[in-house]
Amino acid sequence: MSKRVVIALGGNAILQPHQEATYENQLENVRKSSEIIADIVEQGYEVVVTHGNGPQVGLILRQNEEAMDVVPPFPLDVCNAKSQGMIGYMLDQCLKNEIHKRGLKQDVVSILTQTQVSADDEAFNHPTKPIGTFYSEEEAKQMMEEKDWNMIEDAGRGWRRVVPSPQPQSIMESESIMKLVASGSLVIASGGGGIPVVAAEDGTISGVEAVVDKDRSGLKLAQEANADIFMMVTDVNTVFINYGTPDQKALRHITVDEANQYMHDGHFSSGSMGPKMEAALSFAKLGKHSIICSLKEAAIALQGDSGTHIS
Repeated sequence: MSKRVVIALGGNAILQPHQEATYENQLENVRKSSEIIADIVEQGYEVVVTHGNGPQVGLILRQNEEAMDVVPPFPLDVCNAKSQGMIGYMLDQCLKNEIHKRGLKQDVVSILTQTQVSADDEAFNHPTKPIGTFYSEEEAKQMMEEKDWNMIEDAGRGWRRVVPSPQPQSIMESESIMKLVASGSLVIASGGGGIPVVAAEDGTISGVEAVVDKDRSGLKLAQEANADIFMMVTDVNTVFINYGTPDQKALRHITVDEANQYMHDGHFSSGSMGPKMEAALSFAKLGKHSIICSLKEAAIALQGDSGTHIS
């Protein structure tokens, strides 16, 4: 039987840092990403794709802010849905074109996906998730004063707005995703971590103002989709310990115990590699295989020749 892989695309697969956020630029990035995903499909894997939405949902929020005197603004969960639909459309179209070009037979389906979170999650009291564009420190201070935004310095790349990022409890469309993958479809799901919703005692659901971390949501998706491999695609070929020091070391193939120790020793920042390692470790603890790698080397990483592997 074919192995099933959930691929979590990083933001650079859609928009490069400091690149102008035009539709044309994002579509071209998605087209290039789709070529790599098609390589993986061609290797015989069953593929589920998820993706981030930080820059896109941040831009939609900024459009809300700038136009609020003319057009009523939408809440963050609706903005998340808008970004999920936009990116899903680009991925769906580019993947269909690439699959057709190669003479492959897989259907491509993009599912509007909701992620259930707890209304009592402590994240709602402590916003930590960076979204939107990068600002200078001076610009960030102005935004904090004028718009009452929470902002932080993001891994040396600039300042960004932060919003609540609660833990995902379940992917609400996971059964439909499973059926589609089993039928041979390439599925795009849980984009941007999924649209965050909470459930009332009577079972009804409603959206909440948050952005679920795509790697944590991707982990939940990989679990509920019964994936064999969970691959997180980022902008580096491997994970490093002692990053940026003379003792810097690339991690290639490591065990769960080794990954646990590196996490305990504090090698991974909560604002960058921390969530990815946390998700990779959690999936590997299930007896499965986790990979963190660059987009351009994703296909060869599945052969074990690139990336960081935890098993």
